[in-house]
Amino acid sequence: MKSKKNLLEQLKSLPYFSKDSLYQLGKQLGLADSTVDTYISRFLKYKEILQLKKGLYTSSYFFSKNKSDISYSFYLANIIRTPSYVSLWSALQFYNLTTEAIYSITSVTPKVTRNYTTKAGNFTYNSIKKGLFSNFSLMKGKVAGEQSAKLDFFIASPAKALFDLLYFKTYQFRGVQFKDIKTLVEELRIDIDEMDKKEQLKFYAMIKKYINNE
Repeated sequence: MKSKKNLLEQLKSLPYFSKDSLYQLGKQLGLADSTVDTYISRFLKYKEILQLKKGLYTSSYFFSKNKSDISYSFYLANIIRTPSYVSLWSALQFYNLTTEAIYSITSVTPKVTRNYTTKAGNFTYNSIKKGLFSNFSLMKGKVAGEQSAKLDFFIASPAKALFDLLYFKTYQFRGVQFKDIKTLVEELRIDIDEMDKKEQLKFYAMIKKYINNE
């Protein structure tokens, strides 16, 4: 049982870990893979670890320490489905451009659309054309307390977050004319006037380029 406790102790400082990494840690403690599998089942049963998706976990200890930090939720969103970046409502709220209640971390990916409902939160991924998988950057995440992990995450620029939202809301701007954009934004209760002027210009430029090229 000491090895089980040692294994769990090593997980406390990790923002996430895979089953393969658990096997590696197990080998360092002289544990067979089958024994590690048994421990994983017990850890899950007693809620000592949380499953993010098949073969991917976080420790309840680390999660409880960082769950109030949006950086950690965005960081996990990047990890659960790769490649992806946080966008749409989640990014707009992050930039204080909307006051809508957010119940899921919304991201964009060039892979197929998928949703994950986990004990660590709900994560939604919207599929976009590879050519539009752009205009995002790495944001430095905060670290709670004395945690050594870096919780950096990829997030859309304000302009791209709004572009992505309209892209999916209008089914890729189907039947939308450029003159309709301002009204659409107002209907979504997005405070575009709070967006940096350069970002506003980028947003309208993205829309015009996309609509004219379609």
